[in-house]
Amino acid sequence: MAYVSIEADERMEEGPEPLRFQSFLGTDARGTDSNGPRNDSSALYGSERPAPSGKFWSVEYYQPYFDVDTKIVLKRCYSTLLPTSSSYLSTHLTPQADLYGPFWTLTTLIFALFVSSSLASSIAVYLSDPEASSPTDPIEYDFGLLSVAVGIIYSYGLALPVLLWLGLRYLGVGEWSVVEAIAVWGYGQFVWIPAALLCVAPFAISRWICVGIAFLLSGYFLVANVYPILASADAKSVRLIIVLLVILHAALALSLKVLFFSFYIKQFGPKDPIPPPIPGQDTNSTSAAADMIRSLFSL
Repeated sequence: MAYVSIEADERMEEGPEPLRFQSFLGTDARGTDSNGPRNDSSALYGSERPAPSGKFWSVEYYQPYFDVDTKIVLKRCYSTLLPTSSSYLSTHLTPQADLYGPFWTLTTLIFALFVSSSLASSIAVYLSDPEASSPTDPIEYDFGLLSVAVGIIYSYGLALPVLLWLGLRYLGVGEWSVVEAIAVWGYGQFVWIPAALLCVAPFAISRWICVGIAFLLSGYFLVANVYPILASADAKSVRLIIVLLVILHAALALSLKVLFFSFYIKQFGPKDPIPPPIPGQDTNSTSAAADMIRSLFSL
């Protein structure tokens, strides 16, 4: 029996081309794609979020900056209370900063200052003369303090970072965006909320300690995140801006102490007349400075 060699066709040896499945949906609703499931945080809040669209004066442009989870906002708030060597921008504001947290942090601080100041005033009046007042008496609110708080907090927490960003852009320093600048300043003022609540206690030394600790924590946070950006400038003189920021931050701390927590307990003798309480009015030598600051921020 003879055998004849026959050259096999290459297509017959390889066989038909195997079937390939291809998805035309991209990423499904469960956060998985063609490469497998994603376990990182970007599935909830990350680079997969759509970029801002539309003009910068339209609502659609700012919508992605308010689409943030509550857990992330809370984490970004209490992280400012823990001084670390790492940058807050790269650690907590990545991959995208938000405007929701800074806005509500500043707004909550405004109401915390107003309510705590009103309570501190009422406690000081009652402890000064318990017979003339009662704990059940209604609290008298000075809504002028509310307008002062709005002017100070929004000017420092919103207007100042925008002006700083514009100034750095003019000097050729573009290491961060205006949203990141507002986020750093907004979250950096979170420490003033518990400080305002603790200042309700009618003890002058405890109030100064609370204000001092809040000043140091928030000041260190701002310097640690702003100075590296200033240091990236070609001109070394740009770094001196940090001195101006420290002065403004100290002025903020002193203004909050003088305007909202300068109520002290007075001891009156049996023949000493008791002056009528004036909510929001200082009762010591700082009254002139308080009146001047209030006149600047009154609406």
